[in-house]
Amino acid sequence: MWLTDEEMETWLAFIGSSRMLQTELDRQLQRDAGIPHSWFGMLALLADQPGRRARQSDLAVIADFSLSRLSHAVARMEERGWVSREPDPADRRASLVTLTDAGLSALTGAAPGHAAAVRRLFLDRITDEQAAALRAAGRSILQGLGTFPPGLVAPSGIEDCD
Repeated sequence: MWLTDEEMETWLAFIGSSRMLQTELDRQLQRDAGIPHSWFGMLALLADQPGRRARQSDLAVIADFSLSRLSHAVARMEERGWVSREPDPADRRASLVTLTDAGLSALTGAAPGHAAAVRRLFLDRITDEQAAALRAAGRSILQGLGTFPPGLVAPSGIEDCD
């Protein structure tokens, strides 16, 4: 069954704005901080974890990266001194990635410019009521997908996704 015209308009508005917003946020972070948007997300996620540490496979799920692509990204962040990697004592086949002090510094240095871009490109363009509706819709979608790995602490607002 095809989507109705209204459903199609909703879907296309969502995917189009999401893609363009991701592209613009990546440009801003690359230009101002030399950090790809996907790395920023991983660094921010690590900052919220106990011990600033997570399994590499869990990061791959959140970043929507294959394990090999994530391994390459983590290696690049290791070269910059932003993360360290070690075998998981609970499962020697797995690796733990830890956000270093230098990584936390890079994250906190990039955060103000990123937050300003999020406000300018996204939050300033919608009303408080639209923001509330987007939060509710996003939570419902995330709960339905249930993709947040159980080994990670979910960011506030999506803790019910399991």
